Amino acid sequence: MKKLQLVQQVCKEGVVAVLRGETPDEVAEMAEQAIAGGIKVIEVTMTVPFALQAIEKLAKKYSSAATTDSDKYAIIGVGTVLDPETARVAILSGAEFVVGPSLNPATVTLCNRYRIPVMPGVMTIQEIQTALELGVDIVKLFPGNLYSPAMIKAIKGPLPQANIMPTGGVSLANLGEWIKAGAVAVGIGSDLTSEAVKTGDYSHVARKAEQYVEAYRAAKSGK
Repeated sequence: MKKLQLVQQVCKEGVVAVLRGETPDEVAEMAEQAIAGGIKVIEVTMTVPFALQAIEKLAKKYSSAATTDSDKYAIIGVGTVLDPETARVAILSGAEFVVGPSLNPATVTLCNRYRIPVMPGVMTIQEIQTALELGVDIVKLFPGNLYSPAMIKAIKGPLPQANIMPTGGVSLANLGEWIKAGAVAVGIGSDLTSEAVKTGDYSHVARKAEQYVEAYRAAKSGK
């Protein structure tokens, strides 16, 4: 049941913060600011040195096991997962969902075994079909900047049952187009954090997060 609830929550929140940085403390600070700005789904990538430390710290503070206060709750997940071994150690560190840049069947099998939502990266109809056959609930269209929102309509012609989350190249300018085209969620990376990294002022992340949440809600309401 928890897996289904997490998938539903990701789709409800609609915006996933994809966080990279130089240290686990930096990424944890980015995550806290993103959460303060209203983004409640956080993906810590495994390209961060000692990324598991950041995941564990955030999970202890924000996961459903850590708080019953809905305002303080956030879903903490792991990204850039290339293999099942990495997925397992991240899950043991508190990750509640797993994201990969590509489709690795062994990783999907591992996540299904432990009832953890997994969102593999895909680029083709064949990859999406394979992901669905493996039991994937949401596929990550990646890199999203290689496509336009019209790609979702093209995919949903033969595969209307696919739940698609574009990541890479999603911005405030085009988020609404992706949602209106049928994306169930979007992944936001460097556009969310670049100004904060450049200036050293991480409050920029919270302000940018607020803008993304507002843009998502506007798109969902048809405005």
